[in-house]
Amino acid sequence: MINNTMLKTVLLVALVSWIPVSIAVPITTTALGHNSPTEYIDAPFMPYANPKAPTGGTLSLDARGTFNAANKWMTTGVAMAGTDYLYDTLMTGSLNEAFTMYPQLASKVTYDPDDTSWIIYHINPAARFWDGTPVTSSDVKATYEAILNKGPMYIRSYLGDIKDIQIIDKQRVKFVFASDDNKEILLTVGQFPIFAKSSIDADFEKISLTPLMGSGPYKLGRVDAGRSVSYVRDPNYWGRDLMVNRGRYNFDMIKFVYYQSDEIAFEGFKSGQYRFRPENKASNWATGYNFPAVKAGLINKETISSENPVPMQALVMNMRRPIFQDIRVRQAFSKAYDFEWMNKTLFHGQYERLQSFFHGSELAATGKPSTEEMKVLTPLLSKLEPVQRQAVLMEWQLPTSDGSGFNREGLLEARQLLLNAGFYYNDMKLYQPDGKLAQIEMLMTGETMGRVLLPYIRNLKRLGFDVTLRQVDGPQYYERVRRFDYDMVVDVFAQSLSPGAEQAAFWGSAAADEPGNNNTIGIKNMAIDTVIEKLGNAKNRDEIVLYTQVLDRLLRAGNYVVPLYGKSATNVAYWNQYRHTEKLPANAIGIDYWWTDKKAEARVNQYLKQ
Repeated sequence: MINNTMLKTVLLVALVSWIPVSIAVPITTTALGHNSPTEYIDAPFMPYANPKAPTGGTLSLDARGTFNAANKWMTTGVAMAGTDYLYDTLMTGSLNEAFTMYPQLASKVTYDPDDTSWIIYHINPAARFWDGTPVTSSDVKATYEAILNKGPMYIRSYLGDIKDIQIIDKQRVKFVFASDDNKEILLTVGQFPIFAKSSIDADFEKISLTPLMGSGPYKLGRVDAGRSVSYVRDPNYWGRDLMVNRGRYNFDMIKFVYYQSDEIAFEGFKSGQYRFRPENKASNWATGYNFPAVKAGLINKETISSENPVPMQALVMNMRRPIFQDIRVRQAFSKAYDFEWMNKTLFHGQYERLQSFFHGSELAATGKPSTEEMKVLTPLLSKLEPVQRQAVLMEWQLPTSDGSGFNREGLLEARQLLLNAGFYYNDMKLYQPDGKLAQIEMLMTGETMGRVLLPYIRNLKRLGFDVTLRQVDGPQYYERVRRFDYDMVVDVFAQSLSPGAEQAAFWGSAAADEPGNNNTIGIKNMAIDTVIEKLGNAKNRDEIVLYTQVLDRLLRAGNYVVPLYGKSATNVAYWNQYRHTEKLPANAIGIDYWWTDKKAEARVNQYLKQ
């Protein structure tokens, strides 16, 4: 006879034995890594921080153009530089790891490794907005709903996997996703600034110089409309003792000074109007730093290396225009660009030709496709046009010239490609196959790119193209780019060491038809869409590298852009008052962890008074 106790035991054993062993228990942790280590989960501070760094002083930088808004998450207006200093995010990234997040507004997260269709962020009970009110789950929900419904299109795409945002209680908010395929979305939702719900309800879509209520380390200081904007450190900042913030945000003020051109900005730096300058102009770096302050030992020049991919700066050919539909035409435009002459003549030999959309990193495709790459590529080859299919299987090499300035061979090859594509000449003019003149307008704002584009335009005119360089003001430029209203435009595609679902905004077919998205080229390619999906669903680091290299091959083989130039390190110049730790982060300059030497600052100030 079985008594009640024995019966319960038998039933319990039977039940336990039935439960699949693969079911994982949800875990709660203080760090998240997407195929990336969480090396500093127990560290007292980040390895590139100085927890004893003194506070004080002003960090001053330059900005270009103008501004008329404090909210960069709207679809209208031109936001002021530096608004990220006003806001905390749920988690904040490591500058040494590919894609790892540590606590900021959220003190921890809960998720199920076997069911990544949801994640719970636990808001730190100590988190406060500037007005002293607590940051709650309602603020998080309101922020994401505003961005998803009213934010820029490329951000809506990036967050498109969010199905629901649920408030569990004041400190816990649950993100529910459309599926458990996109593993990185768990971290992605921790990257965005959080605003106070009351501020969102009242002001989210207003074009205003008053920012939404935030909880960040700085508050908005003085605004000189269109000329400068300052942020002042909040002495009551709730998060100053967080691990990621120790030794961070050391400046009492951060100021951005606006200029209409780089030439004027450089003069402003020389006179001390601002004091930290990333130097992007090769001629300045090579010959421009010979002014009195340099000779007096008051200017530091430093080249800072990075493991991040070099941002792809390129001339975009808008595929929405019929003239660029034929890949042979796009090839001709690449052959007309004479990098070797420009690098020698304009850039003092300081730049590299960008052979990859992930140049200078392990993500760049090299040589011919590997066996693993071929396994991914083979099913996709039938979806490619013949020229792209052939190029994707070959070792990639952009056209090179002899550097003489004539580029005769490149232009002859470009001319033949145009003829093969049905272009023809009549009365010394070049015509498209449909009989229309071969006319191109290049759109730019500011004057920086003019000296780079004009020699290239001369080569295009030698081919017979009627080319116009149209310079417009900032607001008009940004609006035209939002609407994809251009033939060619210079764009910069910055990448991290952990590319994923955000690639759809750059190259995905859906993004090509969404005004305001980042697919400035207008690519619609089924093979590229397939690889982006695989990349977003990558299960480990090896798969991220594999699918990124395949994506790189497809993008290059499509000849969608004319790559210009870049550099694997960042040149910075600064007045000798700023200091940093001996070992900088692997993937960034890490300016938020620098500080001011007050005695050195006093010497600089005294010099500038003379």
